[in-house]
Amino acid sequence: MSASATRKLFVTNALPYANGPLHLGHLVGYIQGDIWVRFQRMCGHEVTYVCADDAHGTPIMLAAEKAGMTPEEFIAPVKTAHAQDFADFHVAFDHYHSTHSEENRELSERIYAALDRHGYIVAREIEQAYDPVKQMFLPDRYIKGACPNCGTADQYGDNCENCGWTYSPRDLKSPYSVLSGAAPEWRPSEHYFFALSKMQVEIRAWLDGAQVHDSVKAKLREWLDAELKDWDISRDAPYFGFGIPGKPGKYFYVWLDAPIGYFASLLAYLGGDHARLDAVIGAGSGYEMWHFIGKDIINFHGLFWPAMLRGAGLRQPTGLSVNGYLTVDGAKMSKSRGTFIKARTYLDVGLNPEYLRYYFAAKLGAGVVDIDLNLEDFVARVNSDLVGKYVNIASRCAALLHGHFGGRLAAQFDDEEGLRQRYHGGDTAIRYGYENREYGLAAREIMTLADEANGRLQSDAPWSLVKGGEAERARAHRICTRAINEFRLLTLYLKPVLPRLAREAEAFLGIAPLQWADAGKLLLDHPIKPYHPLATRIDPAQIKAMVEASKEDLGPSAKPAQPAAAAADASRLPPPAAPISIDDFGKIELRIARIENAEHVEGADKLLKLTLDLGELGKRQVFAGIKSQYAPETLIGRLTVVVANLAPRKMRFGLSEGMVLAASHGDGRPFLLAPDAGAEPGMRVK
Repeated sequence: MSASATRKLFVTNALPYANGPLHLGHLVGYIQGDIWVRFQRMCGHEVTYVCADDAHGTPIMLAAEKAGMTPEEFIAPVKTAHAQDFADFHVAFDHYHSTHSEENRELSERIYAALDRHGYIVAREIEQAYDPVKQMFLPDRYIKGACPNCGTADQYGDNCENCGWTYSPRDLKSPYSVLSGAAPEWRPSEHYFFALSKMQVEIRAWLDGAQVHDSVKAKLREWLDAELKDWDISRDAPYFGFGIPGKPGKYFYVWLDAPIGYFASLLAYLGGDHARLDAVIGAGSGYEMWHFIGKDIINFHGLFWPAMLRGAGLRQPTGLSVNGYLTVDGAKMSKSRGTFIKARTYLDVGLNPEYLRYYFAAKLGAGVVDIDLNLEDFVARVNSDLVGKYVNIASRCAALLHGHFGGRLAAQFDDEEGLRQRYHGGDTAIRYGYENREYGLAAREIMTLADEANGRLQSDAPWSLVKGGEAERARAHRICTRAINEFRLLTLYLKPVLPRLAREAEAFLGIAPLQWADAGKLLLDHPIKPYHPLATRIDPAQIKAMVEASKEDLGPSAKPAQPAAAAADASRLPPPAAPISIDDFGKIELRIARIENAEHVEGADKLLKLTLDLGELGKRQVFAGIKSQYAPETLIGRLTVVVANLAPRKMRFGLSEGMVLAASHGDGRPFLLAPDAGAEPGMRVK
């Protein structure tokens, strides 16, 4: 499609789950999507941008029960808070909806009926884990036990975080319900499956033509090469969701109706007009359909969703844009360290939301790469780039223009053609960066232009020339006029990232809202308004206040125990392990080890490969299920404790020659054990 052709785009962001507030990690994908939408609109394209709360499922049902509320009462304020957070970070959806809506019920039933009519729904009796205390069937993640492969306790019912083994919940040793602690019973139940196995060829054909990053395509092809299995799309009562028509006691699984929520939000935005909806989502639609998602839900959007749409006779996605996770100061966000930062906490300490948008944009690319919010670098980059470079141009020139030239730009300036050519080259790179979600590339090019403009301004020194004769004053006028034109172009290029600042800059310049086609224009013989600060430096005290406000005391004395709460928490604890003798314990040889290297394991979601120095015992390679808590680079050089006499075990990723020790809360997050200062590699732990 040519650059000048008008495109019609239907764009969505992944639906945030309606069980709690947004944190800064959530915002990465939404800011990425909003920047792209704003850029497309500046280019003159027609964009409809929607989202919704994902409001169904067992976790919300149980959370509402614990809070003494109905699920509907529970999700309502969460949706309001999510919508407000998005608005305050300038993520401007055309419509924000909920999957618990009549539009979504209607469309879920419509798509399910189409799949059934086309032979893609099959009924099958299965056996499921049943909690006899809670009197409900249990999803796999609500069952824990010892890993059937390595014996590690308290592993979820689908895979082991220690050794990476995948299995069925029935394979767990000593399984228990995380809701009640009771041993699950296995009971038969009729379930309904989407025949994904029939769609192997169709999904592969879609993937070949879809605009999806090569790394994401490679991951999806791994699943396709392993052959797809039919997908269970039903759940048994009690369940918070939509009942399956004609199937009493059966509900649509949340991941069936969640992506349909994109269409439900669009339908609500269109005022319930099904004809206009079908013009967007129909198989012959002239619209592109783009989904901005996190890397944890690639399989749902790259396998199940396009298969559902194909089976129902609807259009499939044009492209997927997939973002990685956010770390803070090089490590997973932590409540104890104050780096698990809620979106609202960031705003409450007075930090400008556009500063976070800019920092994320400067680090974002099209690939699925985790990005780090280094708080010290965040302050330095914003203060340098946005205050020291970008708005600095306007603040320095405006005072001269109003003090000496009546606040009016000159009718011409020196080397107008040179500026046009330089910015035309920049425009090409910046446009490419925005279009292809390579925002970091665009930000670097924009700041290169800002550096050039500031360097030229400093060298030309118009503040000295205005003190001279008529010719020097005229030259100063032309220099300031050029600089203001450079500021205007920088504003245009930054506008998708900084919409509010750009709006204030447009008001200062006295111009209409900038569009991408305006990049080649010049602002001459034109009045500007007196300058008022467009951006101010971040005070490091604000960062300190945000971190302090985000800290939670996770110790046992954090809050006085309440009998009812204590009983509820105790019901979620695993049953006590069987006692062992001192002789059994004596067989375990624990040693201090220094982590020489840590790296990601390709194809493993939870494992890191550690190279350990055990002193006199030499080097060991160990695979540890700690990726959810640690960035590899933060582990290098740390001391930890390892089971040194564990028999080596061959894994599909390589040989693991020991086991590092870790503790965890009830949420399963691992924390490596570490000795006090003075310990050395190879020391025996007694």
